[in-house]
Amino acid sequence: MNPPFVIHTTPGFDRMLKQLTKQHPDLAERMAEVFSILPVDPYNVSRQHPIKKLKGIKPGDGQHRIRLGRWRFRYDIVAQVVELVYCGLRREDTY
Repeated sequence: MNPPFVIHTTPGFDRMLKQLTKQHPDLAERMAEVFSILPVDPYNVSRQHPIKKLKGIKPGDGQHRIRLGRWRFRYDIVAQVVELVYCGLRREDTY
């Protein structure tokens, strides 16, 4: 079994999270889910999580996405480090 991955956040992610937490109290619950899933299976090898590798995205822009309800989190994986770069709500006009 592989050792667990370490989760880091970018300063931009921290700013987004701080701003969104003020308006959406449910975000803390979603972040807890992210911090329980990503250290164990960021590549979604088990196919149990709503994680997708995004095409055409450069490293540093969030090459992977996990969706939890209306929330989207984008992250990059470098060695054993998962770097969260974006969190936000799905657009209202998506569907």
